[in-house]
Amino acid sequence: MEAIKDQNNLDAMIELAFLRHRPHAIQTLELAESRGRNILKERLGPKCFDDDGEHVGHFWSILDTRPYMRVMQALVRLYFEEKRYEKSTNIMIEMLRFCPGDNMAQRTWLGSNLIRVGRLADALYFAQTWLSPGPADRGEDPLKGGTDFKAPSRDPMTEARAKRLESDCGSLLYTAALASFKLWGDSLQAQQYLRAASKANPNILMRILGRVTRPDELNNSPRSLNGPEDAHDYLWLSQDLWMVPEVWNWANSDPGAKESVLKTCSREGCGKRETKATEFKLCSGCRLAFYCNSTCQKEDWKKHKPACRERQSLKAASRAMFLNKPIPKDGPLVFSSDFSQLGITIDQGKTRRS
Repeated sequence: MEAIKDQNNLDAMIELAFLRHRPHAIQTLELAESRGRNILKERLGPKCFDDDGEHVGHFWSILDTRPYMRVMQALVRLYFEEKRYEKSTNIMIEMLRFCPGDNMAQRTWLGSNLIRVGRLADALYFAQTWLSPGPADRGEDPLKGGTDFKAPSRDPMTEARAKRLESDCGSLLYTAALASFKLWGDSLQAQQYLRAASKANPNILMRILGRVTRPDELNNSPRSLNGPEDAHDYLWLSQDLWMVPEVWNWANSDPGAKESVLKTCSREGCGKRETKATEFKLCSGCRLAFYCNSTCQKEDWKKHKPACRERQSLKAASRAMFLNKPIPKDGPLVFSSDFSQLGITIDQGKTRRS
């Protein structure tokens, strides 16, 4: 409790908030936000939150701002969970104004929230800003993190540009596809975004078209861009927006997008392909292999087993490192680098059990 008594300990207030019942949790975070704002004004000056001050746009490089930004991020989540979507959206916009480089990944949430509150043009403009060539390709931050809202482009992309987007952020591509469709219907632009999204992260569209139940909570596992963990969190946030009959029918009727999510049986020589999303059985171990029936899965197990076990081992090691725990005994070798008086040194298996 001593940590809570410290008026400057905003992180302790975040921990307390997630232990309390709503609405007390939100009240705790709102108090923390007010305290944090006053603390920053005292330390950085009264104009630290103003656009014409020297700090807005550079919060990430100022250590004093980080506890305050963590409070804001916690408020985004709790407001969303309490269906106070306007407040959740407005806080994300503020966070991107303070830190346009978006080190806290609010861009993966904001687009869906803008759609949810009916700001379709803003959602599309926001996604287009982050997806477009230009400042981002030069390592520059979008103005206000993409929240200097203007009219979005209605023009379709060139084939080359659409192809390039297939390796971009899936959450932003799904935002662009949904916003474009809701604004202008089944346009070429909406189709391009949907097909690029289905290539970038097919797990999202696969679960939508397969009518898989929406996740109950966020996934706290370590992740890579456009992996299953990203798909899980996007669906927790946005799946209901895609299950509206008009939207679902549009996505399900697009042959290019649907082709990306239909799986072929993983047993060599089978060749059977799904006729609808999530029709085949998924390997419960690695979650990367698909089988048309249990017979194919059993016949393929001897060949699939090494890759399956390796995948599970890598995931377990990644999870252990994420939680700062020892790597499992049968886990992969891990090398870590550090700076020393001798330069960069490399340690092998530093966190692995002997």
